[in-house]
Amino acid sequence: MAHAAGGSSASGRKEAQQSSEATREGRNLGIKTKIQTTVQGSPGSAKTGTLTPANSNWDPPACWYEPAYSPKQIEATVKAIRKMKVFGIGDFVGGVFDSYFKEGKPYKDYNLDKQGEGQFWAAAVDEDRKDEPGAKACTRLPFWVKDGVPPKEKLAVTPKILAEYAYGQLPVPGTEIKRAPEGETKVNLPTWVWLDRAKFKKIAVTATLPGTGLSATTTAEPVSLRLDPGTGDAETYPGSGECPIVNGRIGEPRAKGTPGDTDPPCGVRYLRSSEDGPYELRATVTWKVTWTSTSGEGGTLPPGEFGAGQDVTVREVQSVNR
Repeated sequence: MAHAAGGSSASGRKEAQQSSEATREGRNLGIKTKIQTTVQGSPGSAKTGTLTPANSNWDPPACWYEPAYSPKQIEATVKAIRKMKVFGIGDFVGGVFDSYFKEGKPYKDYNLDKQGEGQFWAAAVDEDRKDEPGAKACTRLPFWVKDGVPPKEKLAVTPKILAEYAYGQLPVPGTEIKRAPEGETKVNLPTWVWLDRAKFKKIAVTATLPGTGLSATTTAEPVSLRLDPGTGDAETYPGSGECPIVNGRIGEPRAKGTPGDTDPPCGVRYLRSSEDGPYELRATVTWKVTWTSTSGEGGTLPPGEFGAGQDVTVREVQSVNR
């Protein structure tokens, strides 16, 4: 993918500083998105990750169209592409763009007579999803949109698209469960599981597209922990394997003096030793996700999940015969 810079003439120096970074793929001209994100709330952990939507059928746009070039900027971008002399790329692609933007098919002289009245909107791709098929869905060349007139394009950027973009930027904390017993455990004896309450608070990301007034905030809130013992020879507490958040904590530490066979509010009991190798106890936190925006729109997005595994060695209880 080639890159072409915006214009930098003396008369347009200020405008050039605010111009988009052009991207070119084949005969298509796009931009690197200008969406900016900010995080509210601390993940509470040095290790973070991003959410996987619990709804596997959810497929938010991996590309969209956003305001990109003024007439002067599109003219400067095409001229920069024409200067690329490798294998004649500049003349060939520049000719295609000149026909489109300059020679009246459909635009004439880059719409320079409309400078200050609108912008050319161009395709932008979520860099974290650039290898997905959906990233190829935005195939239109930059198109003119008059200021104050909503574009007639279903993939034109909206507050919801910003919210969905922010979803992928949420830095949720690593799922590092604590266990009792902390080391190896015994067959038929419960293992208590809990999570530090300080690490599981609301996390929000605001995505803003400068110069448009468009902004959306996506908020994730932890709601439960799901345990997968790593073997069918085990039982979970509760039986569903879903440990709810109670008083800001998932599960609770086993207090000193608690009998070893006491059932925990959150945990697992292994029924067979791990003699062929440790079991992987996987803990996955489910997060409720909502969004709001400067336009007043908002709602819910699919719950997200993020988890991690720990190796657990399970031994038989040793009996002593006298």
